[in-house]
Amino acid sequence: MSLNIVIIGAGEVGYNLTRVLSNEDYDITVIDNSPEKCDRVTNNFDARVILGNGASQRVLQQIDMKNVDYLLALTRIDEVNLVASQIASKLGAKKIICRLRNTEYSHKDAVVTPADFNIDKVVFPEKAAQKEIESLIRQSSAVEIQDFFSGSVILVGIKLANSSPLIGRTAKQVEMANPFIPHKLAVVLREDESFIPHQDTKYHKDDFVYFVGREDDIPNIQKMTGKPAFKVKNIAILGAGKIGRLLAKSLQSDYNVRILEKDEAKAKKYGIGLDDALMVIGDGLETDFLESENIGEMDCFIAVTEKEQTNILASLLVKHFGVKQVILHINTTNYIKSVRRIGVDAVVSKNTAAVNEVIKIIKSDQQSVPVSRFEDIEIESVELTVSPDCKYLRKKYTLDKLPENVCLGIIIRDERARIPDSHIELKIGDKLLIFSKPERVSKVEELFM
Repeated sequence: MSLNIVIIGAGEVGYNLTRVLSNEDYDITVIDNSPEKCDRVTNNFDARVILGNGASQRVLQQIDMKNVDYLLALTRIDEVNLVASQIASKLGAKKIICRLRNTEYSHKDAVVTPADFNIDKVVFPEKAAQKEIESLIRQSSAVEIQDFFSGSVILVGIKLANSSPLIGRTAKQVEMANPFIPHKLAVVLREDESFIPHQDTKYHKDDFVYFVGREDDIPNIQKMTGKPAFKVKNIAILGAGKIGRLLAKSLQSDYNVRILEKDEAKAKKYGIGLDDALMVIGDGLETDFLESENIGEMDCFIAVTEKEQTNILASLLVKHFGVKQVILHINTTNYIKSVRRIGVDAVVSKNTAAVNEVIKIIKSDQQSVPVSRFEDIEIESVELTVSPDCKYLRKKYTLDKLPENVCLGIIIRDERARIPDSHIELKIGDKLLIFSKPERVSKVEELFM
């Protein structure tokens, strides 16, 4: 189905969303007041581009809003997004998705809420990044964590170190050698190329491997790879920006948290609101300061300043000091693959989180099944239920008949998660978690729905 989508804001989020959506059969219009950003979109994608203020009624009236399926207000300025959302709604846009940075709008006692601006869905990028970082802290040897089916099923990504006992063995050999650790190897990222593995796929050094398992089995899966999770007690956060403050407030009751902030005025302003976290004024790129803070004794270092170059350099420095887990935040999604190679433990991007959240909303609306997208591994996950008259059951297929580049990760039956094997027979009503290359998702839906 062809959708008519208007994107306001051609910054990192708007640009990358245009990149992803332009691969679909959608009519896309992009509005931005920067000539450079407009040129960037024009030169790279098949989209209509309007140079102008996205919160201007005059600009928005250039579009037939009654035929717009989704208006995506994605600039960095909340007020612009709110005004644009309200104008577009009054002009007839069917659904409004709005990006907001200020989390006050989501408080239960908020005087002004997104609903006042006729917004259907809100995306809070900083909040999404905070949640992702907290998941990584709790599964401390992971490079990525995603949960499904209300948290009962987890996808955990792990980088295989030289010492991993999996290296040189096939997926089948590892499954047979670990019968009491139910798991499914769903995705492999090797030398920047991601693929869905098969039973004879061999594990290689420096592979990023993504396993699906029940929540309770994740610690054993991590041990199986040679990278067991460790207990995190002491956390240092570099940067008292929005993400840093959200993290400190959320983590301070469970961990020893300190924030390192270079800007003295900023540190004093935000330090007052932290009851159990320590605000320290200093430059995270100065080795003397890091030594004075005994940075090597930190279990986890999180670099979330607004300057990604600072985050990258600081992460390299603290790795040298021996910090066990280093998580860094970047804005530019183009850097994700490069940054993975420099030795940090996990990379998070609020912009990637925002893009994925918007795509999930759109695809779930259209396909009536939840679809999640993973930017850096170019894989999508699909949650669906086996229907009575689906092609898979009618043709009496077996799991080894699944298309190439498709992996059935989990079956939920009678409220219990099961790792599938080649002998299991699917039944009507089974809930499935499937991983696939994006171009295969429609084939998956044809099979089971």
